[in-house]
Formats: sequence, C-alpha cells, structure tokens
Amino acid sequence: MGFFKKLFSKEKKQETLDKGLEKTKEGLFGKIKRAFVGRKTIDDDFLDELEEIFITSDVGPETTLKIIDRIQERAAKDKYMGEDELNDMLSEEICKLLAENPNDVQLDDFDTPAGVKPYVVMVVGVNGVGKTTTIGKLAHQYKMAGKKVMLGAADTFRAAAVEQLEEWGRRADVPVIKKAENTDPAAVAYDTLSSAVANDIDVVLIDTAGRLHNKKALMDELTKIKRSMSKVVPDAPHEVLLVLDGSTGQNAFEQARQFSAATQVTDLAITKLDGTARGGVVIGISDQFKLPVKYIGLGEGITDLQVFDKQAFVETLFRKKA
Repeated sequence: MGFFKKLFSKEKKQETLDKGLEKTKEGLFGKIKRAFVGRKTIDDDFLDELEEIFITSDVGPETTLKIIDRIQERAAKDKYMGEDELNDMLSEEICKLLAENPNDVQLDDFDTPAGVKPYVVMVVGVNGVGKTTTIGKLAHQYKMAGKKVMLGAADTFRAAAVEQLEEWGRRADVPVIKKAENTDPAAVAYDTLSSAVANDIDVVLIDTAGRLHNKKALMDELTKIKRSMSKVVPDAPHEVLLVLDGSTGQNAFEQARQFSAATQVTDLAITKLDGTARGGVVIGISDQFKLPVKYIGLGEGITDLQVFDKQAFVETLFRKKA
C-alpha cells in the first residue's frame, strides 16, 4: 500500500470515527463543557459533577473513580486551567488508564499471526448484539486485507440465523459452511475447519448460538465446539471474540461478566456505537475486564467496523470540532 493510499485510509477511518462517536461526543463532551462554564478551577464541586457525568455516560463507577482520582491529583498541582487544558488532561489520563491493560494488543489493521493457518475465530454473544453482522464485516475486512476467508454457521438453533450468515457471506463474497437447522453446532464447526484446511483458507469465522440460559449450558456447548475444532486444527480456536452491544450500557458490562466467567473470552467487539450516546461503555469495559477491545462498530455499512485504537477513540471524544 502506497503512502497516499495509507494516508487516505487513515483519514477515512478518522472520518468514520468522528461520525460514529458523534452522539457520545455531544453527550459526554457537551455535559463537561456545560459543567465547566464560568469556572477556572478544578474544585470539589466540579469533580462531583464530573463523576456524575462519567457514570451517567456508562463509563461505570469503578473506572469513573479511577479517572476522578487522577484528575484530582493533577488538579492539586494546577487548579487553574481553561477548558482546552481540562479536555487535554482528561484525554491524557483516560488514554494512560487504558494503556495499563496488561492484555492489550494493538493490531495493524486486519492481520493474523504469522505461521497460523487457518486462523480460527469463534464468535460469541447473545442474540441481537450484532454478532452475525460483525462476522460479515470481519469477513469483508479480512478479504480486503488479502486473506482467504470462510464462515461456519454453527448457530443452528435460532430461526433464520443460517440464512442471515449466508446473506453476509454473499455480501463479503466468501463461502459459508452450513448444515440443516438444529444440527449439532460442533459438527458444523468440524466440517468448516475440515473444508478450510482442504481449501487453503487463511481465516475461519465460526458463528455460535446466541442464547445464554445459564453458564453451565453455555460452557458445555462452547467446550464441545472447541473440542470438535481441535480434532482438525489442534490449537483452535485461536481467538474467542465476544460481541457486545454498546447501546445497552450497563447490560453490556453484565454480558461481559457472564461470558468471561463461562468461557475463555480473548477479546471484545463493541457494536452499534453510532446510534447511542453511551460510547463511554468502551472505556469502562476496556478498563474493568482487562480484555482488549479489538473492534468497534460505527455504522451499518460493511466497512463500518474498525480495529479499536484507544488513543484515537479518546482524543476524538475530547477534541473540539473544527
């Protein structure tokens, strides 16, 4: 990729990020701006307001308290500041906080580890969070990155789930391995990986059932799927991606807790951020669960899924409009 193509791609990603976070920016940034009107100092009253703003923006109480403590510590050294200085300080401290995640990995776009083929991703999440849509968008992005991609329709119990995945397969122009409705999901996963190996596929994305009756049922089913895949590719799955709906706020936190307890989630995709003012949930979940937020969904288009860049995300929220 040439220099100008890279530059265009970066500008396009920032444009999508700006547009996708517009509602969150207006909510969070706007509230902070109004709370700071007429002030020149960071006092206890303002910190109380700031705490309430972050909590009501779904950053979460634990992460909010960490942010407030950091701002309070810095304000003790320099209480007098303007609005621009405050925004810069908030952006810096939140970026630092997110950078402290010991499991965080910054990807170079849609890449896979060297020497791992096929690279197998098992995608989990409750119904309605955008799981199958995310798989379709991932398939497209991986294909645009030069990878041969295959999808496995292992969500065999939900009505129309297979048809939905097939439609995304058509849009992304990648093959979908499926079986009849109510087929054992583990059998679908096994057949998908067998076909992937036979056809020299680079990336396999496995859709799974989106119900969450209880932790044991979920654990048993996902364990069975993993065991079935490992018979074909011994170390599969290489990644367990949990998809969360960012617009559900604290519900997303609860789903992250339950799935993390039930299976070995390796990373997260947070969707539907363009339609909500609750984008602060990305900051809270990234901090609280010590799992990397790998992707964020910023629109309905097939290209509106981005690798999560925490610094760009936070800076976008606190940057003044040009």
